[in-house]
Amino acid sequence: MGRLTALAVTLAASTALTGCAGGDAWTGGSASNPSAAADEVTHTPADGPGTAQGKALPKDGTSAESTPEAAPEELPGVGPRTLAQIPQNTRQVVLVTGRGKDSSDSEAVVYERTSAGWQPGATWPAHNALNGWTDDHRLGDGRSPIGVFTLTDAGGLLPDPGTELPYDQSTGFTIRGTGSLGEPLAGSFDYVVAINYNRKPGLTPLDWTRPLGAGKGGGIWLHVDHEGPTQGCVSLKKEHMRELLLTLDPGLHPVVVMGDAASLRR
Repeated sequence: MGRLTALAVTLAASTALTGCAGGDAWTGGSASNPSAAADEVTHTPADGPGTAQGKALPKDGTSAESTPEAAPEELPGVGPRTLAQIPQNTRQVVLVTGRGKDSSDSEAVVYERTSAGWQPGATWPAHNALNGWTDDHRLGDGRSPIGVFTLTDAGGLLPDPGTELPYDQSTGFTIRGTGSLGEPLAGSFDYVVAINYNRKPGLTPLDWTRPLGAGKGGGIWLHVDHEGPTQGCVSLKKEHMRELLLTLDPGLHPVVVMGDAASLRR
């Protein structure tokens, strides 16, 4: 088992499921939520909309907090509005740049902030949602949310490869079936990193609490690519997901900056 403890919460029988896993494709979930899947899981949050761990969330669902006047120096392809959302203490960024607003193809670059500025590391091909990107993600819209989101929790069907993030190994990450191009989904959740869009940081990625409400979607992850578009997540090849897990350092307060190229330049 992983280092995170399974949550003892009862799922209502009417819980609806869509997303990367898509209906019968998802066979996992947490011990208390066997239906939970990445990209979209509806749930009535205990804390009510607009809060996460007692803190107000911005209207766009971004969980990263920052001070615009103290924003970090420039990142390639990132404009002032996006840059201002990066927390001042962040020293590690996964920059996911989509090819176009309606494209499912993107590129991921890991940056680390040093005294010399943002230094690029690995660059990887990636997929995002089938319909592209949106500033106002909604349950089932088939688009990935644009924004800056913290990265605090990981997990997967496979054992912890040695990440410094809390890691939940669970059969709840089992998935079967096919994606939108008919590609097999098996193994897509071998490794995942939860993107803190409409979720509570510090919990297993399998937790389905939605502080902004079910309608805003959730379960947005970085996960293993299945050679096709996702329903909201960002996917990387398996070896790149493993490398990412070994690269992310909680002490550097990592975030993902994600969106289509034009939106990120704002």
